Amino acid sequence: MKDQKRTWSRRQFINSGITGIAGMMILPKIASSGKLPVVADIRLGFIGMGQQSMFLLNGFLQIPGVKVIAGCDVYGVKRKRFEKRVTAFYTKAGKESKVETYEKYQDLLNRTDIDAVVIAVPDHSHAMIAIAACKAGKDVYLEKPMTFTIKEGQELKKAVRQYNRILAIGSQQRSDPEFQHAVNLVQTGALGKITKVNAYVGDPPKPYDLPAEPIPADLNWDLWLGSLPESIHYNSQLDPPISINPEKNEQFWGAWRWYKETGGGFTTDWGAHMFDIAQWGLGMDKNGPVEASPIGDGTEYMSFKYASGVVMTSEPFDGIKTKGVKFWGDKGWLEVARGYFRASDPKFNLEKKDTSDGPYETKIPHQLNFIESVRSRKDPVVSVEIGHSSCTVCNLGNIACTLKRTVKWNPATEIFIDDTDGAATKLLHYEYRKGWKLL
Repeated sequence: MKDQKRTWSRRQFINSGITGIAGMMILPKIASSGKLPVVADIRLGFIGMGQQSMFLLNGFLQIPGVKVIAGCDVYGVKRKRFEKRVTAFYTKAGKESKVETYEKYQDLLNRTDIDAVVIAVPDHSHAMIAIAACKAGKDVYLEKPMTFTIKEGQELKKAVRQYNRILAIGSQQRSDPEFQHAVNLVQTGALGKITKVNAYVGDPPKPYDLPAEPIPADLNWDLWLGSLPESIHYNSQLDPPISINPEKNEQFWGAWRWYKETGGGFTTDWGAHMFDIAQWGLGMDKNGPVEASPIGDGTEYMSFKYASGVVMTSEPFDGIKTKGVKFWGDKGWLEVARGYFRASDPKFNLEKKDTSDGPYETKIPHQLNFIESVRSRKDPVVSVEIGHSSCTVCNLGNIACTLKRTVKWNPATEIFIDDTDGAATKLLHYEYRKGWKLL
């Protein structure tokens, strides 16, 4: 798990921003479309209160016209931390606040005074909760990757449009000037005809191998598992422990993302960022590749072929395996990653502008774009269709690696081609355990 350690080392600085109210970051002053008009408060509920949720909370609390009034988590100590942080923020601001927390997300969604929800739970519960939120009339900010399976993404797309909801995906690189600049260069032809793309994300998931541990008394493990098989045993790395007094936050990212049984590995965790940028640059939003090839048969990296003939590989573009994207054109190339931009010609460089310090999750005005969309009723930067197409690429890569063969895909119909044994089609979804359903 060398890549996992590298990812963590890049993110270690973030912990200083989640140690309490003093660590909260200020969002950039300029939103994607100017000043945000403040009318009635948009009342937010949070579903999932882990490390990523705390970053998002820090950002949403500071947006004018937003009021956080409820939260939900299956882990009792994380509900207490949430209450403490929200109450402390509003007390310091001299504002009245009453925040309530719940163990079951259904109880939060039943509240008629909540306008929108922020969902930051493990990937396997994304679709189920987001669809329920749409049915309950809530707008949704959903963490990436959008869903655990391709079938879930198809159903969530339908729900968002059927119930006329706003749904934004937390692919915040789309709101980053460096990535926007890179994509603009590609799409305006500055690099000429694109011939290939390197989008390095890391390894696919591995089998679950953590030892069983005693379940904490205040963690509802059955609810944490949700639709997953009850045979998956608890280990503290799946839901990192914290403490309130003394205050100690998560020391690592939830390891559920690295295992086949509970996540999609780096393929989905970072693919939802870097494959997403590659898709955007290639004009493949709401579209996708026609083939996905696995690691193996003499290849070290998975690859994706588009109808245009362009091939995207999950291959590093430098020696330190930076998670980022490199576009190759017949007139030049560019590399882009978080806080990094390099091109074949200096004329392509982006003029550096001052940005706020702090976690990447909150210094990019992605959350502000969601609030603007809730008010305007216009799709956000990353709509449900875009989130689904990017997530589908990730899942196609993992399906190819599971089957150890190239799979052919029709991105328009979202059906596998030449899947004579039905093996690929079967991996579009999995059977939820008894008592849990998607719709």
